[in-house]
Amino acid sequence: MRLTLDRRRFLGTAAASAAAATLPFRARAATPFTMQAAWINDAEFAGYFIAIDEGYYAAEGLDMTYLSGGPDVIPESTIIADRADLALTTPDTTIKAIVDQGAPFKIIGAQYQKNPIGIVSLASNPINEPKDLIGKTLAVPPVNVISVNAMLALNGIAPADVNIVPYAYDPTPLIQGEIDASLDFTTNVPYTISQQGVEATSFLLYDFGFTIYNDTVVVTEETLATKRAELVSWLRASRKGWDENFKDPNLWPPKWKDTWFAGTGRTIENEIFFNNAQQPLMESPAGFMAMTEEGIEANLRALSEVGINGTREMFDTTLLEEI
Repeated sequence: MRLTLDRRRFLGTAAASAAAATLPFRARAATPFTMQAAWINDAEFAGYFIAIDEGYYAAEGLDMTYLSGGPDVIPESTIIADRADLALTTPDTTIKAIVDQGAPFKIIGAQYQKNPIGIVSLASNPINEPKDLIGKTLAVPPVNVISVNAMLALNGIAPADVNIVPYAYDPTPLIQGEIDASLDFTTNVPYTISQQGVEATSFLLYDFGFTIYNDTVVVTEETLATKRAELVSWLRASRKGWDENFKDPNLWPPKWKDTWFAGTGRTIENEIFFNNAQQPLMESPAGFMAMTEEGIEANLRALSEVGINGTREMFDTTLLEEI
């Protein structure tokens, strides 16, 4: 099967490739198992790093291989090519691949209950809600224009009322006043901007109607059928890793300066900020990685606004019920 899939949401710097080249990391255990991350190593994946380093996967009988992502990595392609057992993706790309191309995917978990992408602006020229974008210049990575247009439509704003220009991860144009706002990870970029002596503000697309998960856990139907026990073990160990991480979000990033975070070009202070900022976006009364019926319905409803018409059958919550 040939699939044509979008790249990961945000394009990075050359440091991304250098960081990716240092991986995979492995932890000894019994059954080989590989996960494909969605992006380069940062606090976004802290729970998995802990589960590897502290032996949680090994205790579940998994010989865990972790594959870093990056600007040239399409996570869904990795599992289609059978190079990984599961991948972290976004539901819009995954569900679009199922609908348009018949991709044999199932979503079995969700790291972010609220997607961390949002609109970042400067406090000196704040964009606090969608209507503030009218007449302004917003920089958006090309693969995210569809998401921004959905958020605008959900708030009664015509795309023509906002000047959308191409963007790759670099806050310099925003800091220099060349644009009014950018689409970025709100868990990270405001801090990056503050390190240059400028205060930033942000809001989530999620809070204005584009209610989708992020870092959804995706497998092929074949893997689901043949490795169900291993997938349940992976979910259980991963949840334990995230539980441990958020006992003290400041504790773990400094430990990884010369291992997981080596060569990324990001400061440990930035990773600490990121780790704290993501906690409320990941927490669920049902536990980390959960997918509730209400959350799934919110995903499907939001995606339908951009013509991606998924169904409940694309989500399998039965594995989460076993952990």
